[in-house]
This record gives sequence, structure tokens and C-alpha cells, in this order.
Amino acid sequence: MAVPKRKTSSSKKNMRRSHLGLKDINIILDKESGEPRLSHKIDKSTGMYKGRQILKIKSKQSN
Repeated sequence: MAVPKRKTSSSKKNMRRSHLGLKDINIILDKESGEPRLSHKIDKSTGMYKGRQILKIKSKQSN
């Protein structure tokens, strides 16, 4: 069984885990609707992506 010869210092431990930190999410304002959305994703309020209609949006009709 492998056993470390020396205790890993907190500095070395934190350097090893440096890539595990949380990343910032890329929120942009949509050009068409002006609402915030994630980049490279479909705008769910309008159904548009790169100037094309991708999703058909159901209109809310009152009964």
C-alpha cells in the first residue's frame, strides 16, 4: 500500500486543487429582446438563435 513519506503542505494541496475553482458564467444581454441569457444558447423567450427562429413559442391565450 502506498503511503506518503511527508505530509502534504496546505500550499501544495491548494496548488493541486487550483483548477477546481468555480468559473464565471458568461451572461450577455440578447440583441433582440434585451433579456439576459447565456451565450451560445437559444433565447427561450423568443426562440431565436443567431438570427434564426429555432423554437416555436406558444402564445398565452386567455380562456
